[in-house]
Amino acid sequence: MNEFPRTTVGGISLPRLLIGTNWFLGYSHSSVAKDKFIKSYQTRERIADVLTVFFEHGVNAIMGMPVPILRDAIAVAQDRTGQEAILILTPHFNILPGGPAELEPERVFDACKALGATFCMPHQCVTDALLDRMHHVIRDIDRYTAMIRERGMVPGLSTHMPEAVTIADKTGADVETYIQIYNAVGFLMQIEVDWVMRIIRNAKKPVMTIKPLGAGKLQPPVGLAFVWSTLREQDMVTIGTTTPDEAREVIDLSLDFLTRRTRDYELQRTRSKQSLE
Repeated sequence: MNEFPRTTVGGISLPRLLIGTNWFLGYSHSSVAKDKFIKSYQTRERIADVLTVFFEHGVNAIMGMPVPILRDAIAVAQDRTGQEAILILTPHFNILPGGPAELEPERVFDACKALGATFCMPHQCVTDALLDRMHHVIRDIDRYTAMIRERGMVPGLSTHMPEAVTIADKTGADVETYIQIYNAVGFLMQIEVDWVMRIIRNAKKPVMTIKPLGAGKLQPPVGLAFVWSTLREQDMVTIGTTTPDEAREVIDLSLDFLTRRTRDYELQRTRSKQSLE
């Protein structure tokens, strides 16, 4: 069985394909009804079945926050495969005085370490609130990354704002990687796709791209062909799947695109396509 290609981020070996968690936890970016469906469908065993497929191909890095159902599923998949999961956590925390005590940065980072995080990357709601485009700085970022390093985790930034990458690079922010939205349809991206393409190409650190299918707006062959053909060898693609079959499809398509092959994969069949046979 093919082992998925890997890269190195902050001295840590990572698969270039990362496991997203929105389709485990109910964040569809589609509708409340779709969110409810995901939450009602997913169980510890179903999530573990999906993770097992990924782990068996060496795709053992998971992005998100391991709420109990996900944490339990990870443990099951690890036991089945002997693969140890690499956790890329994206916590949020207080950035102003007076917030909830449990969200003080020190307590949040301690919790991430206790959960087994290798990477700790402040969530977009933190990073983008700290971004000062007038003065071209990310306020207080080095204070937070120092706390992350003190706890033995690798710091990075999660952002929806393309300026975060360029400003972090220009100011020498102490981060090893970036999470950046990137897809062919421009879903949730704040500027044109070709601009983000250039920002990723010029980034000083490896980039973990997210939402390659635009939350279901793109078919897997279309969305994956775009990202894999335009990213650098050090960059990664994060994708969420709902079922083991979807995980296998994503892995197979990705391996084919990375080796410049076009798979004769099974297409959807409907009566309207009978004349094409």
